[in-house]
Amino acid sequence: MAAEHQVTISNPDKVLFPGDRITKGELVDYYRRIAPRMIPHVRDRPLHMNRFPDGIGGIAIQQKRVPDSFPAWIRRVTVDLRKGGTITHAVIDDAETLVYLANYNMVTAHVWLSHGQAPDRPDQVIFDLDPSDDDFQLVRSTAVSLKALLEEMGLSPFVKTTGSRGLHVVVPITVGPDFEVAHLFADHVAQKLAASDPAHLTTEFIKQKREGRLFIDVNRNAYAQTAVAPYSVRARAGAPIAMPVAWSDIKRDSLRPDGVTMRNVWDWLTEQEDPWKSMESSHRSLPPLTESDKPDRSGRRRGVPRQR
Repeated sequence: MAAEHQVTISNPDKVLFPGDRITKGELVDYYRRIAPRMIPHVRDRPLHMNRFPDGIGGIAIQQKRVPDSFPAWIRRVTVDLRKGGTITHAVIDDAETLVYLANYNMVTAHVWLSHGQAPDRPDQVIFDLDPSDDDFQLVRSTAVSLKALLEEMGLSPFVKTTGSRGLHVVVPITVGPDFEVAHLFADHVAQKLAASDPAHLTTEFIKQKREGRLFIDVNRNAYAQTAVAPYSVRARAGAPIAMPVAWSDIKRDSLRPDGVTMRNVWDWLTEQEDPWKSMESSHRSLPPLTESDKPDRSGRRRGVPRQR
């Protein structure tokens, strides 16, 4: 970390993960070391902080607005609220900011799918593959099918574990379309994929109607919505990490959505090339939807059967 802005770590021995005896000092050290890989994926994106001042067993603070107490050298971005007014977020542009936030008891960083320069124009589309049970094999096979579908459209998808139960398939896109267009596209793809295997896949938002199927969630593709940042620690037992992985890893039965943790992350990274190193050069234009792909007045896609 550069010495331009020194961050004093307060109470580094405070235990944030009681079951694993992981301290705040260890969390700070992890974010300091992972910064070179993480910063390119969070830079200039409005930040939503998931903070745990008393450890993950205590109260969770969901914090969007940057407090006045933050030092001036932490960059901010002010964005419009849809209901009027504005809100100012912090952004993670450098390692010092990441260390400062870890010392501020931020366990997990969530970031927008757009940059502060064009907050209403996403440069990513995200598909959240959310299983109804612990059948991770279905999650993996669905991700592979989704990859093939997106590549047929000329796009270059990437994938990461969520540190929870599922996978995120992330598609870098050329800045231009607004979130409504991005969401329509994502919903079209999700509907098409779900229709190919309606016994196991669904786009049904209401949990009780999913009937044990994997939920292809595209609702993060909206203004001011966030996704867990790559390399973020999750506030769960074991301190799992949302880890970018290679598509070849998805085919391995040993892969788990929460398998990379603060205890084994460096062993994992020494065995892996950066699977997201080409993301910056992989932005592609969203393919336009045809009239039959667009929703009718009921909200359904024309030609797509209603899910039961």
